[in-house]
Amino acid sequence: MGNRIVVAGVASWGINIGVGEPAVDTAASGWDPRWLASGLGGAAGHISTILRALGDEVELCTVAGRDAIGSLIRGSLREHGLDGRGVVDLGVSAEAAVLVAPDGRRAVLSHSTRIAAVQYPEEVFTEMVRGADLAVLTSTPFTRPLLAAAVLHGVPIAVDVNVIADVEDDYYGPWLEVADIVFCSHERLPCSAERWLARIFDRYPGCLVAAVGRGPLGCVLGLRDGRLVRAEAVAPLGVCNTSSAGDSLFAAFLHGWLSTGNAAEALPDAVLYAGWRIGHRFPSGVALTATELARLRQRHPVRVTLDRWDR
Repeated sequence: MGNRIVVAGVASWGINIGVGEPAVDTAASGWDPRWLASGLGGAAGHISTILRALGDEVELCTVAGRDAIGSLIRGSLREHGLDGRGVVDLGVSAEAAVLVAPDGRRAVLSHSTRIAAVQYPEEVFTEMVRGADLAVLTSTPFTRPLLAAAVLHGVPIAVDVNVIADVEDDYYGPWLEVADIVFCSHERLPCSAERWLARIFDRYPGCLVAAVGRGPLGCVLGLRDGRLVRAEAVAPLGVCNTSSAGDSLFAAFLHGWLSTGNAAEALPDAVLYAGWRIGHRFPSGVALTATELARLRQRHPVRVTLDRWDR
């Protein structure tokens, strides 16, 4: 195995539904699904399975009950070698539906109220994070109390704050204050990606790496020393379902960064991984090994440019 990574967050059972027109951003009834597919989902589920397939040693901290949905989640985690001591029964299981339009856009409908209220046992996470190379704490409420343990054990922390819009966001603040690596989406940013990176580095002095996923425009990544890396998007199979694209970008980057120590090398591989995954009807059900990713890179090189965010 490679890097030892502890991932904390939601692993859910998700059903992806191919919908016709009108598009997924409008409410409609009476439509017949074009297709249906279900399997393991949730940010922590996506990130863990991707890292595991790439060859990392992954320990997952999540919740899954003993109900029917929980049994499905646990069974899928077991297939991936992730149903370990960190999967605890707190009486609830997460499930979600993803509506996918013909052009690949998606709308996620997650039933998260019960999951948001659980209290994950801190002693379990503390035991698991000791000696880890990285802690990935997704921004679900039950991981907030776990941040201190990662900090106290000197383990680097990575977080994806999704569709954040304010560098002083009260909700995401606890993660941002301690994160070494911060990813987010461009969808709600109030400024350019480059300007956003400058704001992150200025506001959070502990942040070493920050990146903005920009969908069809690729990804922009900044380093604390002022360097900026832009990687253009590549979609080798076209675009079928953009669900979990951000999780794929994030996870593949973390693997590459830990393995090589070079963010500029890790970013194009991450962009390529995400671009390949969205070409599938059910992205959550497919993953690349490190060898397969290397072969894909030879056939589909990613254009990268270097600049500075601190001009």
